[in-house]
Amino acid sequence: MPTPTHTRVYLEEGKSWTFAAAVDWPGWCRRGKGEDAAVTSLLAYAARYVPVAGPNFAPGRFEVVGRLSGDAAERSYSSKVGARVPPRTPWPEQRAALVAALRGPHAPSGKWPRRYAIRRCAWHVLDHAWEIEDKSTT
Repeated sequence: MPTPTHTRVYLEEGKSWTFAAAVDWPGWCRRGKGEDAAVTSLLAYAARYVPVAGPNFAPGRFEVVGRLSGDAAERSYSSKVGARVPPRTPWPEQRAALVAALRGPHAPSGKWPRRYAIRRCAWHVLDHAWEIEDKSTT
């Protein structure tokens, strides 16, 4: 992959946190208290993202290409893509419903488009992996 001259970033601004996410690198997303803190945190995690992106990963200069509003209800990923699961549904069944909604022949009937939902899922998985890694080295 050629070295980019810039990395496209979008900002998701909530009441307490701002998320900075790299458009072309799914899962590379960090949060901070405000735009500057979120972008700084994203840059700080570039080295940690190398095992995900590969050894030729070279993000370049950040360019903010979009902004959107976020809210605290975004932890319920399944409903955001139109998968309806009752409370206390076992994890395997929840995952199956989410995958079915994302793989279905039609666009998800929830609030999140497929591409955005997949990015958020990738970020969530990486965030937990990095959290586990941090706890195992202390």
